[in-house]
Amino acid sequence: MSEARELIIAIDGPAASGKSTTARLVARELGYTYIDSGAMYRAVTLKALRQNIPVDDRNAVAELAAKTDLQFGTDDLNTVIFMDGEDVSEAIRTPEIDRNISPVAANAKVREILVEKQQKLGRNGGVVMDGRDIGTVVFPNADLKIYMLASVEERALRRQKELLQKGVKVDLEKVRADIRYRDKQDTGRAHGPLKKAAGAVEIDTTGLTIPQQVQKIVRLARQRLEKQDT
Repeated sequence: MSEARELIIAIDGPAASGKSTTARLVARELGYTYIDSGAMYRAVTLKALRQNIPVDDRNAVAELAAKTDLQFGTDDLNTVIFMDGEDVSEAIRTPEIDRNISPVAANAKVREILVEKQQKLGRNGGVVMDGRDIGTVVFPNADLKIYMLASVEERALRRQKELLQKGVKVDLEKVRADIRYRDKQDTGRAHGPLKKAAGAVEIDTTGLTIPQQVQKIVRLARQRLEKQDT
């Protein structure tokens, strides 16, 4: 495997900070594999809701996660996630999932199960993975760690736009409230809380376009690769 395929790039940040879109495009630019860790938690949340399992029933949800097959693939240029063989890429991106995911993400047993899956997917390098605890828990020794953030207002507008594009009308204040609630849950949980990893490069995406975010990270990645060559 060439040097250009060896980096492990970890991108963390709060909800709607632009992680997923940016990480996917960074991976495409570098020829790496993109792994959306958040989609894995969303898929488990979706399955729990479908089976009427309370998302705060830790043992039941953990058992569900252990029995769930999660795989990533591509559809044209988009990354898709399959849950037990079903493409749930759209189904996991709804306000209902947003409101119910925090107890699942805070479930220590679920995190242990999914972190192990994530480590297996990325251990050989040549990957870009985004989430809440990639640089702190999943890959603390990642070659490049990024912490993305943006104002609540900016993130609320992005999420509202994303939902409108999918035909989901939602009040902006409701989106703001959901994001504030998610931030509180993500930073306050006991296992894998959202925080900036040691050695991470902080990027404030407020006011930045997606291409600008991508180029910042690609530039940093190429600098890391150049250091490996020297």
